[in-house]
Amino acid sequence: MKWVFFAFLVPAVLLLTGCQAEGEYSTWPCRFDYNNMIHQDPTLATAMNANSRGVFCKISESGPKYSFQNNQNMSSQQVMTEEERRSNFILGVNNGIIVGYQTFNTTPNGGYVAYDAQCPNCVRKENNYLNPKYPLSMSTSGIATCGKCGKKYDMNNGGIIQNGEEGDVGLEKYLAMATEPLGYLSVGTKR
Repeated sequence: MKWVFFAFLVPAVLLLTGCQAEGEYSTWPCRFDYNNMIHQDPTLATAMNANSRGVFCKISESGPKYSFQNNQNMSSQQVMTEEERRSNFILGVNNGIIVGYQTFNTTPNGGYVAYDAQCPNCVRKENNYLNPKYPLSMSTSGIATCGKCGKKYDMNNGGIIQNGEEGDVGLEKYLAMATEPLGYLSVGTKR
């Protein structure tokens, strides 16, 4: 039954975002589908709740577990199911994506966004797409900050850069859809 749901969910996401400007979504690798009805992870659920705008959750993998950490100082881990281990998921350019509802509703899916968890300007500057180590930290106000260069990004406003220089870019965005706090999450690269 859940595959039937995803068979309709993914085309709906693509259809909703098909009218967006070319280049808005990243070409960096990302593919992640998660059923929070199975795991009922409370940390992830905070970032899948349309009534909790401004709450963002970083998702990464550590061994056979998913790690979730939100910008409200909650964290948790969930053991992957066998199906999830075989799913060939890709969590962004270096094992990390950030998801949540932004406070400025600028997307066709109600303001739900997904960003790569690496500083895009450091990745580009160092030309290190294969093994970047430029993670972003998140503040309770929805600002993501690079630990290397100090650049700040507003996750509540499309990931725009706040203190950039000429030629700097905002956060890498992925297509994203969340059905409800204890529902389905789908994040991916535009095809």
